Amino acid sequence: MAVTFKDLHTESGLKSLDEHLAGKKYISGDLITKDDVKVYGAVTKEPSSDLYPNASQWYQSVSSKLSASFPGKAVGVRFGGGAAAEAAPAEVAKEAPADGDDDDLDLFGDETEEEKKAAEQREAAKASTKKKESGKSSVLLDVKPWDDETDMKKLEEAVRSVEMEGLLWGASKLVPVGYGIKKLQIMLTIVDDLVSVDDLIEERLTAEPCNEYVQSCDIVAFNKI
Repeated sequence: MAVTFKDLHTESGLKSLDEHLAGKKYISGDLITKDDVKVYGAVTKEPSSDLYPNASQWYQSVSSKLSASFPGKAVGVRFGGGAAAEAAPAEVAKEAPADGDDDDLDLFGDETEEEKKAAEQREAAKASTKKKESGKSSVLLDVKPWDDETDMKKLEEAVRSVEMEGLLWGASKLVPVGYGIKKLQIMLTIVDDLVSVDDLIEERLTAEPCNEYVQSCDIVAFNKI
């Protein structure tokens, strides 16, 4: 998918380009593509290295690349709007040396249907991988009863009866808090995108029917896995 930037003759446009290039060598990553050439053609002059360091470095790199590929032709070329903008790249391409180092790099050709389909498949694969790699967290929870007469066995049973997608209960123990009262300390593992610990406490553990035994819950530890 082509990358476009608006108003590259303005400070806001150059700032947008500079932010996009943070951590990148070229528009789409580590390799120069036709997007770089089109954006390069829309920049009226080299961006200030003080104000736009990423854009300035990119500009110099593209300029050097084009100069090597098309000696005496590409450097300084500017593409305006309308038909001239579409014609200019094709004209430069015709004059490229047949035995250059970048023979296989079609900077100016139109994107084929196969290329578009491949790009869409790559984006879909990235989205799918990102979803599968959803983070998990390990949580240690303190569950406090109403008083020393609360049946702690039933309290734990009530807690563990809460079932949600992405929630897994772990080890537990009773910890004395004073005056004959004990609290339940229990581990749980959650899938971050599926379970909110705050909602789990407010909507399930301290709500009916669990609140017959549970007075309150506190998060003791919360660690990303």
